[in-house]
Amino acid sequence: MVNGHMSSAALSPDRRKRRSSETRERLFRAALDLFAQHGFADTTVEDITNAADVGKGTFFNYFPSKEHILLAFAEMQLSKLESIVENLRNTNESVPQFLRTLAVRMTEEPGRNPSLMRALLLANLSSTPVRDGMRINQTRGHQLLTEFVEIGQRRGELRKDLPAADIAHVFRQTVFGTLLIWSLYGDDSLSTRIRTAFDVLWQGLSPRDDLAPAVPGLQQEARHES
Repeated sequence: MVNGHMSSAALSPDRRKRRSSETRERLFRAALDLFAQHGFADTTVEDITNAADVGKGTFFNYFPSKEHILLAFAEMQLSKLESIVENLRNTNESVPQFLRTLAVRMTEEPGRNPSLMRALLLANLSSTPVRDGMRINQTRGHQLLTEFVEIGQRRGELRKDLPAADIAHVFRQTVFGTLLIWSLYGDDSLSTRIRTAFDVLWQGLSPRDDLAPAVPGLQQEARHES
């Protein structure tokens, strides 16, 4: 016991792993909060460790640099996409509903922190290690979205006259471009912008043998929020 607390050496492997995970999450969340309040450039590692109530050296046990917080953020977004695509594999959820779910899940964190999108772009331009990690994530994200398109094509819910990989690429460009433009303003319009973009995208993705209806609920919701 040390000051009434069990030392880390005395903890069971499961408890050590859980404590380590909790510390990493505390650092991660503290960093995101500080990025939102003060901006990425004006937040230091010491600011983050003070907010997370851990020693400064502890930070580097979990993240090689401040920029790697951004990589962890991108990995969190990728995990959300993996979860959504896994649900599509195992259920009969329609592609329009998938788009609505994706819009909500993928904009939860960016919507709270527009400076993150600007910081992500900066990290891609200025940090080789982070850029390399982002490329890996982007490749995995493209694979998942391609699988989503292929599922939609097999079900007859998406047009089949274009390669799935090309459609997935356009999808990613639409989402990233919308997030990037919104980040310049940082207002509360993100959900409307994303839903409008998906509504327009849906018109181009729908099967060619008939005129596609708008994604159910998206136009109505966008009008309501505007």
